[in-house]
Amino acid sequence: IVGDIPIYVSPDGADVWAHPELFQLDAHNAPTAIAGCPPDAFAEDGQAWGNPLYNWNFHRATDYAWWVSRMWYSFKLYDVVRIDHFRGFESYYSIPAENTTAAGGHWEKGPDRDFIHAMQQALGGGNIIAEDLGYLTPEVKAMLAESGYPGMKIMQFAFDSRESGNYLPHTYHRNSVVYTGTHDNVTTEGWRTNASAEDVAYACRYLRCAPEDLTEAMICACLSCVSDMAVIPLADWLHLDAEARINTPSTQGSNWQW
Repeated sequence: IVGDIPIYVSPDGADVWAHPELFQLDAHNAPTAIAGCPPDAFAEDGQAWGNPLYNWNFHRATDYAWWVSRMWYSFKLYDVVRIDHFRGFESYYSIPAENTTAAGGHWEKGPDRDFIHAMQQALGGGNIIAEDLGYLTPEVKAMLAESGYPGMKIMQFAFDSRESGNYLPHTYHRNSVVYTGTHDNVTTEGWRTNASAEDVAYACRYLRCAPEDLTEAMICACLSCVSDMAVIPLADWLHLDAEARINTPSTQGSNWQW
């Protein structure tokens, strides 16, 4: 069983109430800054998630005891744990708490390798998947390489002209986990019907398939590439359209219902 753990916690979660010293809060335990990610081709205003940010100086002084405890408990539940927004350990996007969008935020330095070394010393080296999607700097890539954790490859991104990274299957390496798409992506059939004609034509040329066979071709590409693990969402096995999408990032109200 592969579990999933978000890098941040809810602002009204038990940990924020019981251990406010772990977070960037004011005297009334309200966040002084919130988490999110900057504007990009997928979100013009970026994403303001609303989660309180960590007080990394306090975590460092305790050898990351809270994070170690959090991960240990996760390993009681799951065989493997995927840590969401792994790049946030190298540097994280800080947004003023009063902002309603991510505009006006800035990058702050995270604990980086110090955190990685503490996790490895306490937990060993394996059974973690690093969600390394989004804006990746050379520093983030170096941190991931030193951790030894497998990163993620998204097949849809390989053919999406809005995506600046290179996700073409022939560039993958073994220490990675490939997905047709994740919970944050539209279904692959939905991508086929909603992507630009140029992007769909490119995917079909690369995968040597007709447009109506694109979902099956992407699944086959995932299963045949060199990545050590492939994850195919059930909606893609069933070739379901966009109505089966699990989550639309930075929106509320209708997600996680399929």
